[in-house]
Amino acid sequence: MTRNRGRIPLREQVYDSLRRDLATGVLVPTERLGEERLAEAYGVSRTPVREALARLQADGLVERLHDGLYPYRPRLDELDHLYELRIVLEARGIQRARPPEHAHDMDLVRAELDTWRALRDNPPEPGPGLVAADERFHTALLAAAGNAALADALDAVHVRVRPVRTLDMPTPERIATMTAEHIAIAEHLLSGAVDAASAALTAHIDTSRTHVLARAQHALRLTKLGRAVRD
Repeated sequence: MTRNRGRIPLREQVYDSLRRDLATGVLVPTERLGEERLAEAYGVSRTPVREALARLQADGLVERLHDGLYPYRPRLDELDHLYELRIVLEARGIQRARPPEHAHDMDLVRAELDTWRALRDNPPEPGPGLVAADERFHTALLAAAGNAALADALDAVHVRVRPVRTLDMPTPERIATMTAEHIAIAEHLLSGAVDAASAALTAHIDTSRTHVLARAQHALRLTKLGRAVRD
């Protein structure tokens, strides 16, 4: 690892390298993430490795088992159920724009529309920042519906899905598509086209579910391959 990559602290370099290697499968899910081994592999001391692993555990990208830290192992059935819950929660939020509620705070929706129009002109890089921006969009739309309990429930879903989403590395085309879909959903909602907003939102979440489940299946295949190699 290059120790002088601009002014980026060494712990950040190690964190970025570990996250990349988790995403690409270089770090096999069945192999324990030992500090000494990783420090030798990245050519650093154990301290930045320990700090990076702590951040990755907080991100949900690694998990602590009885004998140490391992790459997060996704559960396909749980992910599928969480996305089904997302559709229920977010579709209900959209429906609250109908009479008699007319509950939406359109200022929140306009703010998100402005954000994603700006991101259309300056696309974000894949990674935790993009995932966070996407989560803010969906949480803001649900908060705008006037039911804080719905938004809180969606936040809990995001926490459980985030580890797999953060491992994903979407292409520029996928990022552009996601951005366009966010803009379309917000524009439909602001124009009062509730049915169109609901249909666009459901299709958007289904697309995300397809990509996340594919990423999780890939991680599980790496797990099985790692077991086969060890056996």
